[in-house]
Amino acid sequence: MRGLPARCRRLLRALGLRWKIAALLAAGCSLVAVTIGVLIYEARVRQVSDAARKTATEQLIRVRQVYELTGRLDYDKVGEADARIDCPEVPGELRQAALDGRRTTYLDLSGPDPAVWAARPVGGGHVLSVRRSLAEDRSELEELDAQLLASGTGVVALAAVGGALLASRLSKDLRTAAETARRISAGDLDARIGPSGAPGSRDEVAELSSAVDTMAASLQRRLEAEQRFTADVAHELRTPLTGLHTAAELLPAGRPTELVRDRVAALRTLTEDLLEVARLDGNREEARMEAQPLVPLVVSIVRRSGVAAEVSGAEAPPGGGEGAGAGEGAGFGLGEGADFGLGEGAGFGLGEGTGPGGAWVRTDARRLERILTNLLVNARRHGKGRVAVAVSGTSVTVRDQGPGFPETLLREGPQRFMTGAAERGQGTGLGLTIAFGQAQVIGAAVRLWNPEPGGAAATVTLPQPEGPEEA
Repeated sequence: MRGLPARCRRLLRALGLRWKIAALLAAGCSLVAVTIGVLIYEARVRQVSDAARKTATEQLIRVRQVYELTGRLDYDKVGEADARIDCPEVPGELRQAALDGRRTTYLDLSGPDPAVWAARPVGGGHVLSVRRSLAEDRSELEELDAQLLASGTGVVALAAVGGALLASRLSKDLRTAAETARRISAGDLDARIGPSGAPGSRDEVAELSSAVDTMAASLQRRLEAEQRFTADVAHELRTPLTGLHTAAELLPAGRPTELVRDRVAALRTLTEDLLEVARLDGNREEARMEAQPLVPLVVSIVRRSGVAAEVSGAEAPPGGGEGAGAGEGAGFGLGEGADFGLGEGAGFGLGEGTGPGGAWVRTDARRLERILTNLLVNARRHGKGRVAVAVSGTSVTVRDQGPGFPETLLREGPQRFMTGAAERGQGTGLGLTIAFGQAQVIGAAVRLWNPEPGGAAATVTLPQPEGPEEA
């Protein structure tokens, strides 16, 4: 019995608001119907009982009068009742009450043969009794009980249907508000709920809709102001940085000059990243999608990235041979003992039917290169040891052997100017932000995870071509 309330609570939590309101109304109406039905039934039972006792008592009085005058029972005075002297069927407590000199009645509606008895003592220690059958009265009560049950069921059903209809509007408005909030969270800052309910209504749902729309408008203004500020700052920095870069190139060779040039280059990279983030935030990026064989594309991207990485799940392209890797010792294939344990499902084979170039994907090669390069640079900067790149189907996984991604980053996603944790090294935090933004532009999905036994991994899953003609 202890598990029953828990199951009921779980079932109640699983129901939607509309069905919860309908169930609540049905339960309330059921309670009211049961209460009213019980009161009506009990009142009718009392009415039938009182009438039966009264009738039996009146018949007993008439029979007694005739018996005392004539010494015999006059059945014409009894009617439908059965009058007897010392009837053996008289209930024991009724017989005892009559012998004690009391005139009383006994009612039995629950037995197989319902009846009402009336008895009183007569001369010589005898008991005069009258019995009247109540079969018709009990049938009437049973019919009343069935009518009350049918009426109560109908009222409960109508209440449930009416509650569901009334709550459907409320549920629809709340679902619209939730869907709008999700669209805003996904980046659609123009999404609004709009007026809900009847014109001029100011109920709680209308107030909620108005509050959400006001919040969305305020959030849109603030984000647009932030995006304009970021774009304006980055744009204004480009001109003096260009002059600073030119001046740094004119400095005489030496260690101080190298430091200045290095910092100027870092500042230029940061400025370009800020401009790219501003364009991504403003949804001003348009991808040029084309069908591409994934393996050769990944190999060329890794080679141009300048990151020493081992590519697995790929065959060396024609003329690859020595020096075709992405750096010293990069090669194609992890080699003996170099398994990075990317986990189940991240195998290194090309897969059946993929051909020597692997699977075909639909992507923008320039933006995919931006994504993978950022992931490779992030793995080299924050990881330890070698960097592995695994191609499997339409997915590319970049893994390092560092401390792994922080739980905050895995839970909330990348945030600009935040690297997640001190052990992940230093940086602007824009690399992963740009990678996720460019992936959204080309319709790819990026997943960050920490595989066993250690390290950090990022998997990019690309869309397939729309048809065999495109491939």
